[in-house]
Amino acid sequence: MEISLLEMFLPKGLLDHFDAVKIEFTNSMNIYLDEKNIPPKELESVKLLSKGFVDAVTLQDFPIRDKACYLHLRRRKWLNETTGEVISNHWDLAGKGTRMTTELAAFLKEAPGYYIG
Repeated sequence: MEISLLEMFLPKGLLDHFDAVKIEFTNSMNIYLDEKNIPPKELESVKLLSKGFVDAVTLQDFPIRDKACYLHLRRRKWLNETTGEVISNHWDLAGKGTRMTTELAAFLKEAPGYYIG
């Protein structure tokens, strides 16, 4: 299996569900990701129409070469054409009570001198 360079820096499996659409280097590294157009598995038999994205969520991830790294994630939303309900996938990407990736939050929780609820 071929692994992209970007996959080596992002949380495991993230690129299975999201596409990197832009990377900016300023005082920090900002990676913008959009969810792939893959509706929730439990709704495969329902007629869904893609309706764009919900507002982006920004999570802090491990620094890269002493630059802060921020992931800007946009989840898709779909319209259930039968019920009129708008639905989206729910990803468990943030550490509980934080705006950090689960991996970074777990790492800092174990680091001396840091406290994460």
